[in-house]
Amino acid sequence: MKKLSVTWDGVFDSTGYMFSFAKSLCCAVKNSPFSEAAEDIVASSGFAFRMWVSPDLCPSATSIWQFDGQKSWVESGGISCEYIERMWGQEDVEKERRLAAVEAIRQSIDRGIPAISWDIGVCEWGLIIGYDDAAERFAVLPITGQEEEMDYTLLGKRELPILNVLTLTEKTHKAAEEVVSDALRIVKGHLQGEEWCENASGLAAYPALIKHLEGEDTELACSWNMEYFLGTYAPLKWYAWQFCMRHGLDELAALYQTVFENWQKAFEAKRMRDLATYENRQAVAALLKQAWECEKQAVEKM
Repeated sequence: MKKLSVTWDGVFDSTGYMFSFAKSLCCAVKNSPFSEAAEDIVASSGFAFRMWVSPDLCPSATSIWQFDGQKSWVESGGISCEYIERMWGQEDVEKERRLAAVEAIRQSIDRGIPAISWDIGVCEWGLIIGYDDAAERFAVLPITGQEEEMDYTLLGKRELPILNVLTLTEKTHKAAEEVVSDALRIVKGHLQGEEWCENASGLAAYPALIKHLEGEDTELACSWNMEYFLGTYAPLKWYAWQFCMRHGLDELAALYQTVFENWQKAFEAKRMRDLATYENRQAVAALLKQAWECEKQAVEKM
């Protein structure tokens, strides 16, 4: 087994629920020759700002978006990559795409960089960190942190059988100013609902989440699902804040500091307080409403 020494250590995740593609992307860059870009890429690709919320707060909403945007969004942040997918209804190319993905993963690991892949241990994105051609098995690092192994033939054919593999190749010479301007363009588009999604996305995710805290039916407000959504997006806001600070976007940095702090407080309140109590639900809703106002102001400044 040719295997890289990779863990999730050093990847900021204030809740333990950080969106798995963004966390995997950050970790892959952190364990690459261009590790200095690890935190920036989460924001420059737009993922630090993205939100998706389904009406029933089903966790799968965080995995329903335009997957084939991954390559262009990551490359907009100044890192070139290779992307291979196979979606539903493409069974005729299953073997061809899987073999191409296996080869891309081998090449990535040979470059010393883990590969990002969907559904390698749990039904989320994680990292492939090693391969053994003799046994035809991968070493994988799911988002849970428990290293496992997986047969080549299971790639793209597990619990949710789609293929989604992204590998990083090199850092480009794109100027920092261009990275920032392109990031803000992508982010503004997402926040204004211009990216495809079946559920509420961008700024529209706020009222979709808040309504469960203000309604009479408290089941979803009190559910683990609410904790999952708060925990998924809270740490991403930290990357948005840090990106704005690093690149001298002072007004946006001030707004996103408040956004992060409010999402983090909302997550902690969900874990520590009984949201069956009206006052506690209102307190969480108030935190999200303030974050919403900040992000609306941010869009205007973008």
